[in-house]
Amino acid sequence: MGTHALDRDLAELAASARAALVREIDVSGAWAADPVWREAFEAVPRHLFVPYYYVGVRGGYERRWGESSDPRGREKWVRGAYVDAPLATRLRDGELVSSSSQPSLMAMMLVALRVRDGDRVLEIGAGTGYNAALLAHRLGDDCVTTVDLEPEITEAARRHLAAAGYHPAVVTGDGARGVPERAPFDRIIATCTLSSVPVAWLAQCRPGARILSPLATGLIALTVRDAGHAEGRFLHTPAYFVPLRGADRHEEGFVDWGGVPSRARENELFRFLLALTRDTLAPREAYALWEREGQPRRERYGITVSEEREWAWLDDPEGPYTWPLR
Repeated sequence: MGTHALDRDLAELAASARAALVREIDVSGAWAADPVWREAFEAVPRHLFVPYYYVGVRGGYERRWGESSDPRGREKWVRGAYVDAPLATRLRDGELVSSSSQPSLMAMMLVALRVRDGDRVLEIGAGTGYNAALLAHRLGDDCVTTVDLEPEITEAARRHLAAAGYHPAVVTGDGARGVPERAPFDRIIATCTLSSVPVAWLAQCRPGARILSPLATGLIALTVRDAGHAEGRFLHTPAYFVPLRGADRHEEGFVDWGGVPSRARENELFRFLLALTRDTLAPREAYALWEREGQPRRERYGITVSEEREWAWLDDPEGPYTWPLR
């Protein structure tokens, strides 16, 4: 089989796999509130953004890539690129540095961002460039900026975007500082986990802007009032992302589980509360609160950001349950 025939076969396989992925996300209801995003996922070829990736196997990772000399290897690469799952794209000393997020979660987050035509969006964490391409398809290149600390990540993202026909602004820099030269923004979306929301972002937003970010195994959606104030609640869904590089990172050490039953230790909502209050409540204290308040779901928690301080809360930002984030 000649090279052109092989390329044609892979392109046809990619188109078929992409259509199947779109149908799968459709069934999940991820974009039911804003079905325009379906068009973006139909149009943007994910495989161009993951020329190679790693899948976990016994004893380590297996590398799949589009330049494999084995036709079966190339087919596995294409099929894997359209599985509704996160893909590890960069490893350093065995640690995950960058990934392509699960497409259905990306769809849900893009819907939750509530973009409107003409909105200017800042993405924190360029990753492979795939999410920026979806945004650019919806809003246009000029409305999208994506930033990452690692030059090799931004260079690769820029190549992937160009190969797919998109040219948003790709900036190398500390995402915690935003991209003031491209401000003001109507929306900010982070694709990496934060320990707190950088106040610098607020000054780069228009009043009424929306910030969506992973934090404490959840997704916080903030409304910006002005340069010194933003507030909002967590969405219902869990979310696990690579931490923001360049920001302070919290290393989990020994956890004293004394007084916490095993059923709570393994409960995802309890572990969310632990992550949110990690510097304030001991596990035993968190468990007592969790039981007393009826094992609250994520939507009851929120965050308030001001120039002076930032805190998480349960039910009411001025209520009895508040915890400082910085």
